[in-house]
Amino acid sequence: MSTDDPIHDLHRGGKLSVESRVALSPDTLAMAYTPGVAEVCRTVARDPASAWDFTIKGTSIAVVTDGSAVLGLGNIGPLAALPVMEGKAALFRVFGGVNAYPICLDTQDAGEIIQCVKHLAPIFGGINLEDISAPRCFEIEERLDAELSIPVFHDDQHGTAIVVLAALENALRLRSGTIANIRVAISGAGAAGIAIAGILTDAGVGELVLCDSRGIVSRGRADLNPYKQKFAASESGGLTDAVRGADVFIGVSAPAILTSDMVQTMRPRPIIFALSNPTPEIMPEELQGSDAIIATGRSDYPNQINNVLAFPGVFKGALSARLQAITPAMRHKAARALASLVADQELASGRIIPSVFDPRVAGAVAAAVCEV
Repeated sequence: MSTDDPIHDLHRGGKLSVESRVALSPDTLAMAYTPGVAEVCRTVARDPASAWDFTIKGTSIAVVTDGSAVLGLGNIGPLAALPVMEGKAALFRVFGGVNAYPICLDTQDAGEIIQCVKHLAPIFGGINLEDISAPRCFEIEERLDAELSIPVFHDDQHGTAIVVLAALENALRLRSGTIANIRVAISGAGAAGIAIAGILTDAGVGELVLCDSRGIVSRGRADLNPYKQKFAASESGGLTDAVRGADVFIGVSAPAILTSDMVQTMRPRPIIFALSNPTPEIMPEELQGSDAIIATGRSDYPNQINNVLAFPGVFKGALSARLQAITPAMRHKAARALASLVADQELASGRIIPSVFDPRVAGAVAAAVCEV
């Protein structure tokens, strides 16, 4: 395919390669491969845990998808999802020093995905689930987490939630508020929305209202899956009702669904996290001149809520400590470590979260995970 498009040109040949860490010569070839490699194989056969020391297992994770919920593209299948998984693997390597391999499975059956990952798991130190649609993603993560002895992390859920909690804590520092005294309206009850609701609930949020495409996730509704039921509210109505009187709006749903009129019904100095990509729930320009604290998922505005602030460090720490699971306590600690990288004197409406290029990020998150 011939093109002058710089984006396609950057992807030509793929974004990843495999290189040997050892120089091969007539002497080292006999150690790296036959006959010397047999000694290492015998060592691992006697002591499977030694694979962490003598193979790539100790530095490697699998990035697994079925292509059912890719970025803003939806269900495009495993092959079309591959460029995204390659990009994810590149981010793992560049930002966390972690080797990551894209695994795009040609099935969207939860049981088959679980079985495939279990068969692949012995050669990896962790599993990062990616772009798998809800609610299947919840079952897949829960079962793999229970059945594997290596950490399983669904980044669309927990990576997003970690960064949102970090940014929210810093935004509340600007408002001199506490999480226990706020009302949060979340638009979007898929993987990210459910995980954000979970981490905020665990952090002690005062009041939380979750909305899906049909409005407030209410106890009176009969169409809720078990994951939504956990956050069902006593009130009912639409997004307009959920936002009224709220201190915080968090959008992980659809573009342009929050209006400036709706924002005016919120509490003074509202916190707006409009994270739909590429078009946010409300464009920052629509709130220009207001006292709102605004974050988006885009790099061309201040306060980018980007998962790359979380997942490389989470797995860097998990591999370093040879963890068997990544717990809620680790995710909370990671969020607080991330928030702490913005010093008091730096904190401002346009600076509530570190840059993705801040070299301290992965190390701070990794240390927090290991500490727990």
